[in-house]
Amino acid sequence: MLLETINSPEDLKKIPADQLETLASELRDELLRVVSQNGGHLSSNLGVVELTIALHRVFSSPQDSLIFDVGHQSYVHKLLTGRRETFETLRQYGGVSGFPRMEESPHDAFGCGHSSTSISAAVGIAAANRLAGREDYTVAVIGDGAFTGGMAYEALNNCAGNDRLIIILNDNTMSIARNVGAMDTYLNRFRNSAKYFRFKNRVKRVFQRIPLIGKGLVAVCKRIKTWLRHRLVRENLFEHLGLTYYGPLDGNDEALLETVLREAKQDGRCSVIHVCTRKGKGYPYAEERPDVFHGVGKFDPSTGVPVAKPAEEASYSDRFGEALCELAEQDPAICAITAAMPDGTGLNDFRERFPERFFDVGIAEEHAVTFACGLASKGYKPVFAVYSTFAQRAYDQLLHDCALQNLPIVLALDRAGLVGPDGATHHGVFDAAFLGQLPGFTLYAPNSAEELRECLKKALSSGKPAAIRYPKGAEGEETPGQFTSYGSDGSYGDLYAADFGEDPDLALLTYGRLTENVCRAAELLLSKGIHTRVIRMVKLFPWEEDRMASLSDLLNPVRTVCFYEEGVRAGGVGERLFARLAETGSVGGKTLRLRAIEGDVPLHGSNEKLFEELGFLPEQISAFVEEIHV
Repeated sequence: MLLETINSPEDLKKIPADQLETLASELRDELLRVVSQNGGHLSSNLGVVELTIALHRVFSSPQDSLIFDVGHQSYVHKLLTGRRETFETLRQYGGVSGFPRMEESPHDAFGCGHSSTSISAAVGIAAANRLAGREDYTVAVIGDGAFTGGMAYEALNNCAGNDRLIIILNDNTMSIARNVGAMDTYLNRFRNSAKYFRFKNRVKRVFQRIPLIGKGLVAVCKRIKTWLRHRLVRENLFEHLGLTYYGPLDGNDEALLETVLREAKQDGRCSVIHVCTRKGKGYPYAEERPDVFHGVGKFDPSTGVPVAKPAEEASYSDRFGEALCELAEQDPAICAITAAMPDGTGLNDFRERFPERFFDVGIAEEHAVTFACGLASKGYKPVFAVYSTFAQRAYDQLLHDCALQNLPIVLALDRAGLVGPDGATHHGVFDAAFLGQLPGFTLYAPNSAEELRECLKKALSSGKPAAIRYPKGAEGEETPGQFTSYGSDGSYGDLYAADFGEDPDLALLTYGRLTENVCRAAELLLSKGIHTRVIRMVKLFPWEEDRMASLSDLLNPVRTVCFYEEGVRAGGVGERLFARLAETGSVGGKTLRLRAIEGDVPLHGSNEKLFEELGFLPEQISAFVEEIHV
């Protein structure tokens, strides 16, 4: 196999051009084999095989910096840059990351995981090269979906004048869902004018073969090129910004891509190369349903059918979507907003049932929040469903546009907590820490679908900014213990306690998904004669005086208090709560311990392996508590 001979980009350059089609096929086979076993991003990687081959044949990584926006389409890049033999460990604990990581390889020029960052990073790297007197090239590969993010345009505004900087616009008409908005319409005008570029290259090849006058004719063609393009393509945003534009090109024609990349490289000026690729290319099931195969779990490659799993209940995302539709049926003021992820956040049914109240703003979380604030300022009740990790991108808007104006938007924070194989850039472990800083915000952490529904009702009726965090997947097994409700709301409590044994003198506090592990640890402790009170919270903040009083009463008889949190320690719920308890004098003389995520954010792997790394498994919790509770 050709692929087995490639251990670096230099090996790739030795492959004869007439064998590259075979290599592309082998790469697709390897992608399909590994992703079907490990899960991951399939469609996007199948679409960029020829593009990645061409990039590594024209440029010299790692001297030249190749930057992939979002990074979920970097699998081919990894296979060609020395990680072929370890590619089977993709997204596994301790294995190859599903996204570029600078620590993993010098060929990963810039780490990523979120959208629309590549051009900004590339401009910075190009500036560093210029300051250091280096003549290395910098290439940013950005998809048309990521082009809906505002940061891309901030970077484009600073591109002109950066020599040896090349932007590849990988246009496959999709992000995760179908693209929306005016930019997609604008790019479609380029897609429909591809005949111009094909004509230009045919003329160039013919003229170059003419003895003596061939080069002169090519020069004449270049002088009339601008006029011809504007006749066929009309105005060009990129050229108005001072960038050289090539395209649109067939992004799955490796030979053509090499030709144009070498031309742009030789030209040296900052340029945009617009390529049109087919997402899912080479695998019929992914070509037909590129959205379904964007991010997949294990599946049978012969049929495209997911590997059978034990029957699962609907996910939290599904339950959220159902609850929102039920409430919207009763209240015409409720609106739903997504940043290009209606399926992943459970909003597909809402989109079908209430199309006039559904808004997909593209990959633009900052805009989504302020847009929601605009709706709220006129009496509507907007719910912005977003992955926890992507909500971080709108911190400024959450503070200035929402919290300081006390506008009642609701954030539905999907994928809160650890998200397993997607790794550090996607773990939702910061939301409690940064939302807790915002004045007037209420944060809920339901532990069941029913609690999720109740939290959503309370948030929408509160008239204040609120967020609800819930994990990926379905709710777990029934939590051990008989919990009693405490708190200020008689109809629905937000503070619960269960005793494992009589007269407990140890308290374990937690919230969300960790409740099950904490309760199972309490069962283990009970078997050793240690009686424990487990306290779980649904409303994480604010802590009103009556809630603090209830918590103080619950903690009064115990002498050891340990808080477990599936989030960062610094600024998290545990730190703030312990500080409040200290202020009230409720913890004097007690042993206090806080177990949360400190230092480096965990990388990728199954949640069970990550929980083990953090000491969150029931046996580990039991052992730790037994050691400190003496």
